Amino acid sequence: MNYESAEFRMIVTIVNRGYAEFVVDAAREAGAKGGTIIHARGTGVHETEKFLNISITPEKEMILTLVSKESAKKITREILEKAGLKTPGRGICFVLPVTDAVGLTHPL
Repeated sequence: MNYESAEFRMIVTIVNRGYAEFVVDAAREAGAKGGTIIHARGTGVHETEKFLNISITPEKEMILTLVSKESAKKITREILEKAGLKTPGRGICFVLPVTDAVGLTHPL
């Protein structure tokens, strides 16, 4: 199965802790029904900061938003604009194809 034939898309957005609500609000404004927020921790080279000689790894939030194929671009654009992801270091957003989904309580 190729990317285009997948019925759904999973929008994955990773932001610094405390910014997930901006992402969820932007996605809802663009038509998403909701999302799942997962607390995470960054491990990249630039993720660790020093404070009083103690290494601090910034906490992250990962937002998973399952959407229809047709609405993915619009929702991703809204997240980019309203959650400030055009600012370097603010976060990352990418889209993955989803070939099967079960347990949905409402249409996407």
